[in-house]
Amino acid sequence: MRKVLVVGAGQSGLQLALSLQQHDYDVTVMSARTADEIRNGRVMSTQCMFHDSLETERRYGLNLWEEQTVKVEGLGVSVAAPDSSRAIDWFARLDNYAQSVDQRVKMAGWLELFEERGGKLIIHGVTTADLNSLAEMYDLVVVAAGKGELVQLFDRDPSRSPYTKPQRALSLAYAHGVDPRPEHPEYRAVRFNLIPGVGELFVIPAYTVTGNCEILFFEGIPGGPLDCFSDRPGPQEHFERILSLMKRFLPWEYDRARNAELTDSRATLAGGYTPVVRKPVGKLPSGGKVLGMADVVVANDPITGQGSNNAAKCAAVYLESILERGDQPFDESWMVQTFERYWDYAKHVTEWTNAMLQPPPPHVLEIVGAAAQNPAVARRFANGFTDPTDFQHWFLDPDKAAAYLASVSN
Repeated sequence: MRKVLVVGAGQSGLQLALSLQQHDYDVTVMSARTADEIRNGRVMSTQCMFHDSLETERRYGLNLWEEQTVKVEGLGVSVAAPDSSRAIDWFARLDNYAQSVDQRVKMAGWLELFEERGGKLIIHGVTTADLNSLAEMYDLVVVAAGKGELVQLFDRDPSRSPYTKPQRALSLAYAHGVDPRPEHPEYRAVRFNLIPGVGELFVIPAYTVTGNCEILFFEGIPGGPLDCFSDRPGPQEHFERILSLMKRFLPWEYDRARNAELTDSRATLAGGYTPVVRKPVGKLPSGGKVLGMADVVVANDPITGQGSNNAAKCAAVYLESILERGDQPFDESWMVQTFERYWDYAKHVTEWTNAMLQPPPPHVLEIVGAAAQNPAVARRFANGFTDPTDFQHWFLDPDKAAAYLASVSN
């Protein structure tokens, strides 16, 4: 039985560990926190997982919260005018519903499931020195902890990393009592609100430790009016500041959130990070090699909502590559090939995400405007969140965009 060590207890690491477990691998997970510490801690992220990524969980019976989690059945886009009215507003149904489960709920539950199924769990923050001695005990070591010292094992790939600093100031709150959008009260949807020159607000239906809720998530252009959380306000002040910004820039969203309340006292978060692609093989002082996965090696800004989706896809690709390897060694060449297999998908997400961080070019504005008039355009954009590889064929290139819009205008 081959022995695999997974360092990190997030979407990618635990999904890989739990799926390898069902293929009779001897899997050990190292987590810096217990399940209870995760469940009772502060929110760690936003997330919305779309159909293709949810399928990677369902395949191994990991969709433990599917019945109680609100179904996200659509995507809506609004663009604010200078007077804070809506210059553009539209909604499109998803072909298959999406869902968002608070990582505090999911990762705590998955850790407990991993142990229930006989997995070995070690609660310990891992340093490079720890890994140096541990690596020899396993056939494969996978690093899935996207923050902390271990990330330094993986060199930045400048050819795939155009940014050297954060492109957005991030702030969020999980809230109960946000009313449905009156334009489509029967459908819960991710609402993407664009404030030109200022930033974006996403409103994401989700399931958290206190039940179903909405995530209010601002992405602010650095130095602008949404970049106002560096003083790390307390939870209630943080929430009130978010509501104040909504009232100022997006009154239609504020109207449905004016009576909302925080889901719990640990339901706010602020920060930012630099989008980066790193090389997949980490070299230990002993000469041993470890494989990075998900946001250790591909960390995109959350503006396209692909973080958990990327992590799930990465876990699925790595699982397939590990199973195919059989008894052969997990050497550096195999590690590189495994990552490149994932990059064949992730590069499309990265290109799309990086493009969305820039001021929208004329052809993108034309697409967004056309979507308000043509349901086919809106539907294709909305379902691109499930399969971002589609954007290369029509959204990212001006000539392809023009050809596509011409084809659907007839």
